[in-house]
Amino acid sequence: MVRLPYTTALTTLFSYGLLFAFGQLRDFFRKLIDWFKAKNVKGYAPICLGLEDFYVRRLYLRIQDCFGRPIASAPDAWFDVVERYSNDSNKTLQCTSNTMRCLNLGSYNYLGFAAADEYCTPLVIESLKKYSPSTCSVRVDGGTTILHTELEELVARFVGKPAAILFGMGYVTNSAIIPCLAGKGGLIISDSLNHNSIVNGARGSGATVRVFQHNSPAHLEEVLREQIAGGQPRTHRPWKKIIVIVEGIYSMEGELCKLPEIIAVCKKYKAYTYLDEAHSIGAVGQSGRGVCELLGVDPADVDIMMGTFTKSFGSCGGYIAASKEIIQHLKLSCPAHLYATSMSPPAVQQVISAIKVILGEDGSNRGAQKLARIRENSNFFRSELKKMGFEVLGDNDSPVMPIMLYNPAKIPAFSRECLRQKVAVVTVAFPATPLLLARARICISASHTREDLIKALDVISRVGDLVGIKYFPAEPPKIAEACHDKLE
Repeated sequence: MVRLPYTTALTTLFSYGLLFAFGQLRDFFRKLIDWFKAKNVKGYAPICLGLEDFYVRRLYLRIQDCFGRPIASAPDAWFDVVERYSNDSNKTLQCTSNTMRCLNLGSYNYLGFAAADEYCTPLVIESLKKYSPSTCSVRVDGGTTILHTELEELVARFVGKPAAILFGMGYVTNSAIIPCLAGKGGLIISDSLNHNSIVNGARGSGATVRVFQHNSPAHLEEVLREQIAGGQPRTHRPWKKIIVIVEGIYSMEGELCKLPEIIAVCKKYKAYTYLDEAHSIGAVGQSGRGVCELLGVDPADVDIMMGTFTKSFGSCGGYIAASKEIIQHLKLSCPAHLYATSMSPPAVQQVISAIKVILGEDGSNRGAQKLARIRENSNFFRSELKKMGFEVLGDNDSPVMPIMLYNPAKIPAFSRECLRQKVAVVTVAFPATPLLLARARICISASHTREDLIKALDVISRVGDLVGIKYFPAEPPKIAEACHDKLE
């Protein structure tokens, strides 16, 4: 968890206060000027109201050039960023025909499969010719190919569960599955920093939702004891079922789940466990099998395992792996399976090929090399950032490493200056994070070379000095000097 210093908190609050005050003042004078100009159709309420609309107009739009940058190439270690300009103070952005070649530190391309691959790409092209880009049907009608069946069997084998089911979108995998597993009379206990897809899935389930402190098995046990003792609201009947939901790697913190301790608590109180491995499957573990392998947890101890294909496998969609009974229940009841178009066959083939490379079934050891490289790259980059004095969140082996920015003015300053020096980074602010905890989120890939990482460290260090985000004393600049010498 982030321990926000008082001085940083006060200056950040003061900055947001100034932005809020001047924004309200500008809105007041705009109302005076437009007093006699009716903007809404007679009888209709404004469709955008409240502080959310104010935040978008007066804060987000001023720095929207830092977000949603279009690219014009595959999201490999280096990619082409489309240059944009604005003639109305960033209210709207126009794309140009020019591109800038930048080092990519923002994509979830953990194992480097997003670009052309000597094994995967020919097979994907072949599947495109054979099956077309879309099945144009849902799974229960004409949307199941032999590729879908093969991938379900392969995923189940890869993660160590009896069966699996595929979905065309990672976000929907959580938001549509959770309501099928829990309902009225059930209890969902969710980590306080779980992804929005989990939050929306829990809210839409009709079950009672309780939250425990992030990655705290002790507080989880307190919540479980309290809820089991109290029972359902009003009736105090026993809960029909209790599901504890956690993530393997928390995407905004880069932190590994304390899975062994959480599973021990769930076993003690007979609660089911639901593990979201969107950012961990394929990226961590000796053979890429995620946090269960990394932390020494038997997959049989996790009741429902969820993951996506959008990160480590260079494709799209998601999966649920569980017992055959649970998978059969989902196939009969989940709207995302019954009514949504199935995964594109080429996307399915991409995942099949990527998993085979990871497992070494392509006849090479490239998968093991990729896994070793992402682990080495991640740990090297994280340690160097910390030595420079940055406040970096997360654990070793995690390819996600947030750099804390805090102050709203430092968000665009850091992002724009890095881009100017041809390093593309992702900055994250409210509502994706708490208001005071804005950050830049670095994602490391196996496709990054050591020279790429040294260049990135050199640029980030210089920009960090310029913007003022080195919140800790730096170690003697031996590494920085060595990096600079190598670049020269």
